[in-house]
Amino acid sequence: MNEEIEFIIDTAKEQMENAIEHLKKELANIRAGKASPAMLRSVMVDYYGSQTPLAQVANVNTPDARTITVQPWEKNMLQEIERGIMISNLGFNPMNNGESIIINVPALTEERRRELAKQAKAETENDKVSVRNARKDANNDIKKLDVSDDMKKNSEAEVQELTDKYIKIIDDLYAKKETEIMTV
Repeated sequence: MNEEIEFIIDTAKEQMENAIEHLKKELANIRAGKASPAMLRSVMVDYYGSQTPLAQVANVNTPDARTITVQPWEKNMLQEIERGIMISNLGFNPMNNGESIIINVPALTEERRRELAKQAKAETENDKVSVRNARKDANNDIKKLDVSDDMKKNSEAEVQELTDKYIKIIDDLYAKKETEIMTV
């Protein structure tokens, strides 16, 4: 196979893999009713004047499916951590017991589950568009090359196979997340 074609296909594959990684991160941020340390990933805390991710100033654990505990490495950080969780707008009500922060994760209502499933579907569709754009870019680049028509057709078929493979991965990730969200 032509080196230029190989490069184009490798670039498209890399873009598609990036779309999958992006989707995994976005889906991890959509909570499915079970407590998870990842739910607090976006929380920033004022640590001696600079905004710092919560995970860098405290230990975040889930002792059970409905509770998140945040154990700061420095006791004087309790108020800042509590404030950071409140202003992060995640809908949590942190409780400070003087030692750590305890967050009870409320059970999701049916309506909220549907909203989260819609949100997951929207993320999925965005990443499908990214995969299709990678396919379009690759096919346009292949058409510009000075190679035989057979080589172009074979290359475009290979790009389409990659596209189908990554779209299926995206659909599988969504199906898994939707099941997770809708399971009570």
